Amino acid sequence: MKRFTRRDFLTYSTLAVAAAEFSPSGFALPAKPHMIFPTEPRKRLSVASYPFRDFIESAGHANPAPKQPAMDIKDFGAMVIKKFQVTNIEPWSAHIKSTEPAYVAELRAEFEKAGARVINIPADIRHSVYDPDPAQRSAAIKEGKTWVDVAAGLGSPSVRIHMAGVKGVEPDTDRAAESLGQVADYGAAKNVVVNLENDDLVSEDALFVVKVIEKANNPYLHALPDFANSMMSGNADFNYRAVTAMFHHAYNISHVKEGEEGDGGKFLPVDVGKTFGIAKSAGYRGYFSMEMDRQGDPYAGTQMLIDLSLKYLA
Repeated sequence: MKRFTRRDFLTYSTLAVAAAEFSPSGFALPAKPHMIFPTEPRKRLSVASYPFRDFIESAGHANPAPKQPAMDIKDFGAMVIKKFQVTNIEPWSAHIKSTEPAYVAELRAEFEKAGARVINIPADIRHSVYDPDPAQRSAAIKEGKTWVDVAAGLGSPSVRIHMAGVKGVEPDTDRAAESLGQVADYGAAKNVVVNLENDDLVSEDALFVVKVIEKANNPYLHALPDFANSMMSGNADFNYRAVTAMFHHAYNISHVKEGEEGDGGKFLPVDVGKTFGIAKSAGYRGYFSMEMDRQGDPYAGTQMLIDLSLKYLA
């Protein structure tokens, strides 16, 4: 057997370092995710539970529709399939009653029994990934990892992690990238992609989200483009630039809506066809989740978004 010398050790170590990419957390980056996406338009669609928050049981959200019994999230998959003929669902974290493995396994069994599949979980976390206090960032990382575990338990290929703001603190790219890099590394080990959404105009501004993703440079950290959240700025040009930037960093999930409600409840529409064109030009092949977010009947609103999506994906 050949003796492994110090020279051999140095040679192999140098080659290993040269060949490896490293995440912000200091570990070698995992292989890129490899999802096989459907090409049939309807199979690329999903329905989010968020628009139905007035009709689904939630510990943190009052039910303002008392005339209709609140639905348990375990029945959401069956409802979506029956009502919309869509098998992919996106349950909001507030509707998931527990992160305990036993409950998650039970919930997965109910979804699978109905023939539904979870393709993403929009997870809201309380702590900020860019808080100046290391203890607060550690808490945010812990929360993020918990939702990665839930996603893995539900068979979901991804989770959306909310970037909470910090009062009096500007969003910080370096701190956010370092924190989310750790969550993405954890997701890679579970084969779960971590997504960031252009949700809040400050803490989750689309251009800030893109900077964080580019800084982290982690194959398991991607963007979740929302068609209209950036329209809350009131600037249509900014919204389309924001969505374009997000789709160039998107992988498996995006949110479809025809507009957003701005200050005073004023509805701010977007060009849905143009936005689908942006997604196509960016080479996006993932899912489109219906997420109506305005006043009105979420059932009718979701059906309208499905019809529009099928039209532009045809």
